[in-house]
Amino acid sequence: MKRRNNRRPTVKANLSSPIQEYVVEGLTHEAKGVARLNGKVVFIEGALPSEIVSAQVTKPGRRFDEAKLVSILSTSEERVVPQCAHFGQCGGCSFQHLSYQEQIVSKLGWLKNQLRRIYSQGDISVLTGSEFGYRRRARLSVKVKGTSIEVGFRKQSSSTIVDIKQCPVLNHSLERLILPLNQFIKTCSQPDKIGHIELLEDDLGVSVIVRLTGTLDILIKESWQELAALHNFSLFWQEAKEDRLALPASELRQYQVNNTAIHFHPQDFIQVNAEVNQKMLDQALSWIDLSEKDIILDLFCGGGNFSFAFAKTAKKVIGVELLPSMVENATRNQGVNGLENIHFIAADLTKIESASLIPSGVTKVFLDPPRSGAMDCLPNIIKLAPEKILYVSCNVSTLSRDAEFLVANGYQVEKVSLMEMFPQTAHVETMMLLQKSKKQKR
Repeated sequence: MKRRNNRRPTVKANLSSPIQEYVVEGLTHEAKGVARLNGKVVFIEGALPSEIVSAQVTKPGRRFDEAKLVSILSTSEERVVPQCAHFGQCGGCSFQHLSYQEQIVSKLGWLKNQLRRIYSQGDISVLTGSEFGYRRRARLSVKVKGTSIEVGFRKQSSSTIVDIKQCPVLNHSLERLILPLNQFIKTCSQPDKIGHIELLEDDLGVSVIVRLTGTLDILIKESWQELAALHNFSLFWQEAKEDRLALPASELRQYQVNNTAIHFHPQDFIQVNAEVNQKMLDQALSWIDLSEKDIILDLFCGGGNFSFAFAKTAKKVIGVELLPSMVENATRNQGVNGLENIHFIAADLTKIESASLIPSGVTKVFLDPPRSGAMDCLPNIIKLAPEKILYVSCNVSTLSRDAEFLVANGYQVEKVSLMEMFPQTAHVETMMLLQKSKKQKR
């Protein structure tokens, strides 16, 4: 008997596919227009709902096709002129051609669909801030190929660098450095020794980290110092053999949130939108409703962005973070701010031995995990039986998965909020409050 081959034949791209007319019906969370032709779904990058466009299929598939926009025959009333000259090339923003109000409508629709099984009837509130000029951190790639030098951001799903001269989503202090840095690198010797440039603004001003791929001549480094003095930024070197910038505690950066000073290494994670970060923290405090009797577990606590705000009301805060370096900074911040009711732990709560470090009596839990979510930690959280769980997520798919697990184990979704941490992009940040069901309460 012959063995059946279950592998389906590969669908090859038809580079000579005809240009056809489409009526755009919707929008994906990646800002691609959704249309149909002969019953088959076609995703068209750059097309907006209600538009009639001509497009050419570039990537045919079994369930759907992907097409490139050729021309717009009938324009949506919600289409606007992008503020950035690099829009459509740079992979950073995907929504600049859509009015900001409709960006939010689109994200809300996608969020509601993702959470439909656990929160189908509930309202979703929205936290917003500035539409542009909100990012306080950026990373510029440097690519040298022969006599060509490119300084900028990557194209979407590509290693190609878009040589940029502006970036209106960056705050003013960072955007004004883009052109001087671009010009300097292209006229300075040894550009091939530079891997990338990290830009950051905090309460101490602007800092620039130059990531080296080789040894830079001392005279070139001196010219960089002159550039830093001219444009008033702090300059740091991450040498080729360093996985992380070596920095003494005296040179840590700083920002304030909720009247608390947070000191951090310039390559540590911080929320890039300071305005929405403050609003997010205020909402978290309101939703979780701490009292002086509460013991709250702050998982993935980082440098203490939320921990210190919780500590001003709660009886005790237990901050857990996997990276020892961030726990060290958080502990240092604790001393600076004079808060004695916090205990920071470097641990992995997915492991049984680490879970045993958490004392009994936890009443509330706060989660702010990476994109992969917190599923591996949830069984240990369930054992603690907290009254409330407040979950902040940068990935709605893993949030939905994790929330379904919590609902199946005695919790119900009380509130959901869309937080516009990254306007003009397809990124969705979400806050969800879950409470122990009445039947499950002791």
